[in-house]
Amino acid sequence: MMTCTRDSLALPETFDFQGQAIRWGQIGTAGPALVMVHGTPFSSHVWRRIAPLFSPRYRVFYYDLPGYGLSAKNPGQDVSLGAQNTVLAALLEHWRLERPHVLAHDFGGATALRAHLLNGCEYASLSLIDPVAIAPWGSALIQHVRRHEHAFSEAPPYIHEAIVCAYLQGAAYAPLPAEVLQAYVTPWTGEQGQAAFYRQIAQMDQRYTDEIEHRLGEIRCPVLLLWGEEDAWIPAAQGDVLHSRITDVTYLRIPLAGHLVQEDAPEAIAAHLVHFLEPALSTSLKKPALFD
Repeated sequence: MMTCTRDSLALPETFDFQGQAIRWGQIGTAGPALVMVHGTPFSSHVWRRIAPLFSPRYRVFYYDLPGYGLSAKNPGQDVSLGAQNTVLAALLEHWRLERPHVLAHDFGGATALRAHLLNGCEYASLSLIDPVAIAPWGSALIQHVRRHEHAFSEAPPYIHEAIVCAYLQGAAYAPLPAEVLQAYVTPWTGEQGQAAFYRQIAQMDQRYTDEIEHRLGEIRCPVLLLWGEEDAWIPAAQGDVLHSRITDVTYLRIPLAGHLVQEDAPEAIAAHLVHFLEPALSTSLKKPALFD
């Protein structure tokens, strides 16, 4: 199995889902399965500083959601939350994972929750980072783009890139280094990328979380809920409410972190996740220490 550095994650594999190419990768060859699901408008790149830490003791799977990153971006493509859970369920079947641990962020949280509650996917545990899960959600930009998708999708490229840069920078508490910001922006550039960026925003619909919000008490596995205290996209108060609606949950706020906790405080995610998942390894053979 290929190895990846903490500065990159390779996506060498392709899964065909109803004619859409879904790019994915795996690192680690032994131990329980750990599936990482990114949110919007990001890609599996968000896991580059976290996934390698777990590969010595877990089989880590990650992918770019359809419409994101290196996965297919097609005109007329359904990239809504109403489709993403079906893709995740299909990938778990393709990977032959019956009860993986799942780590999900933002829209990935809604995707993982919908796959669990609507598609019957079973998890050994579910770790959520600033998830889209309960109403209300959706920034002022999202609401505006939903009303004027055509105008935005045909904006001059330099205007579009400036919008995306400003939008993404707002996800982090600390300023993102130029090279980090560019890595997130690049998939949304060019004619195909620009159209895909506004397509995914135009398809954001609160009804997809409304469908499961009343069922959060039915989650069938332990949950770790992490929230950036300085989240400007989904306030930490939403985490307090979500925490109250889940039965078996460990809830922690992450100081000095915004919505993109993976950039602001990746070490906090790793430390809390190690502690949360450790019981899953209690019956396993002794393996090298996670941070060796």
